[in-house]
Formats: sequence, structure tokens, C-alpha cells
Amino acid sequence: MAPKWRDLADKLAARIRRGEYAPGDPLPTIRELVEAGEGSKSTVHEAYKALEREGLVVSSRGHGTVVRPRTPLKRIGIERYDKAKWRDGDEVAFIADRVSSGRPYRRDEQTQTVSRVAAPPLVAEAYGLPAEAQVYARARLVKEGKQPTHTLTSYYRPEIVEGTRIVDPTPGPAGRGGGFRVLFDAGYEIDHMREEIFARTPTPEEAKTLQLPAGEPVVELHRFTYTADGTLVEVAIGVHAATRFAWVYDFKVPDTASNEEESV
Repeated sequence: MAPKWRDLADKLAARIRRGEYAPGDPLPTIRELVEAGEGSKSTVHEAYKALEREGLVVSSRGHGTVVRPRTPLKRIGIERYDKAKWRDGDEVAFIADRVSSGRPYRRDEQTQTVSRVAAPPLVAEAYGLPAEAQVYARARLVKEGKQPTHTLTSYYRPEIVEGTRIVDPTPGPAGRGGGFRVLFDAGYEIDHMREEIFARTPTPEEAKTLQLPAGEPVVELHRFTYTADGTLVEVAIGVHAATRFAWVYDFKVPDTASNEEESV
């Protein structure tokens, strides 16, 4: 037999999923539920803690418990890297997401630190570097207003970025057009990339940095950026608050069979 707090949590969760409590709506106070006969103060408290762990609600001092808001940024797919945005204009990737979502932005909502570090295993393997080889790490924290949305750390081989704006720690993108424009001006025009994404539980440090409520997972991104001749010029690792983004991809469906017939 389930404990009383579990029964109450399941009842409230069902009402949330049916839309009786919409995103951003407050749930009844603990006192109100106690007076309604839903259980003791400790029962209601445990039920709300369970809903918070399950990612359905958020609680804060002065605001009570509310249904988790669902107003994610649209993180567009390949369009965010359109060369016309950063090569011919000044719309770097995180700004492109804001524009596509109809959201305001300021360039200083991206801050960063730049340092030379030993390449993490993923980065060393991708670049074919020996263990402990030095790379530049450009670590960014991106916010929407005051709320962090994600971190992104790009790793570069020193011989590619030494002396460029990429290694300048000034807050905001690396000058007009951002890092891709810097690489372009240095003779490394990006041509294609591969992205890998997966969800996981955040580390305590990530939860603190991104100000994550209990129960919030993160989406980790691995991005590998290449020139037309296959030179790897950037390895990026991002950690995104899962509910603060909606991942959107729009692309032409490949037809490899047709391509093979044409090559015969």
C-alpha cells in the first residue's frame, strides 16, 4: 500500500497533466490542502517534494509551489549556423536562437573565461592529441536576462587561435560574427559539423551554475566543427537546462539510394 503522500502526489500530478493546473499556476498551499482533508502537514509537504523531484513543480520562498513554466527557447538546428548570419552579419548562434524565438537579447548575456588546459579525453581523442596536450578552452555561461540557460565550452588547438579574438576573455561573443567569423578570417572557413546530444542528471556544480530546480535534467551537447578539407577546428561541449530549450531541426531528407544510382 502506497504512503498517503504518494497518493496525494499522484492525484496532483494527474490534475497537472490534465491541464487543471496550467504552467505557472500556483498549487494550493499546504494549509489549504490540510484544511481540505488531504492529509497532515508532513503528508502534503512530502507530496510537494515528490512533485518537485519529478520535475512537475518548482517551489520558492515567497512564491509557494507552482507548476513548472513551459516557455522554452527554440534552439534551432542547422539554421543557427547559417554563414549569412555570422560571416555577413553579427548574429552568432545564441542570438540566432533568441531571434527565432522572438525573445530579446543583450550581447553581454554571454560571458566567458579563456584558459590553456590539458585536453579532456573527448577533446584529445577528437583532435588525435596525446594525453595532457594543451588546448585553449573558451568557457561561456549564457543567460536569458538573469536566468542561466546553458554553458558551452569550445576547445581549440593553440596553433589555430593563438593571437586571435577567440582567446580574448572580454564578455560577449568574440567580436563581430563571433568565433566562427574569427576562424573564417584566419583561413578556416567552417563547412560541416556533427552534433551529439543526450540527457542526463546534472552534477551538483552544474545544478548550482544553471540554477536548476530539483528534478531538472540537463541535455549535454558535443559539437565537432570541420573545414571543407576535414580539418577539425573546434570541439564544443555544452550543458543545457532541459526545460529551457525546445530543440528544432528542419532539414532535407537524404536519399542515399538515389545518390548511389547517379554515381554509377
